[in-house]
Amino acid sequence: MAKCIYFCGSIRGGRQDAELYGRLIKKLQTYGDVLTEHVGSNESIEKGQEDMTDKEIHDRDIKWLEKSDVVIAEVTQASLGVGYEIGRAVAMNKKILCLFRQSADKRLSAMIRGAENGNSFIVNDYKEADVDAIFEEFFNSKETKENGN
Repeated sequence: MAKCIYFCGSIRGGRQDAELYGRLIKKLQTYGDVLTEHVGSNESIEKGQEDMTDKEIHDRDIKWLEKSDVVIAEVTQASLGVGYEIGRAVAMNKKILCLFRQSADKRLSAMIRGAENGNSFIVNDYKEADVDAIFEEFFNSKETKENGN
């Protein structure tokens, strides 16, 4: 059975990486159903949600998070929403992979880096060229296969 994947990326915190998110989501779709593929859209996400209140968006996203087997978070662009989603995913015992692109002007929050346990919460400093191997290792790990989350 295909996995349900919840992808997190900055929306209101900045859309500089929207094209990258789209490429990551496309790769993730080979492993399962990405419930949040809109995060990788180049179009205004707000435009597609103009008839929804913030509460409706929150509640919809939490339902998707509950349904998901795994959470993949691109955490290079600081985002309160992504941090919140990761915290909720931890509380739900989801298997989480955080991806961070190192650069001279960015440092990953200690709350994310410090949560890494090498098993259910993984933080990976990466370059886009390495993503295929990172996803392969993550999705083929014993824990991901056995637990489904």
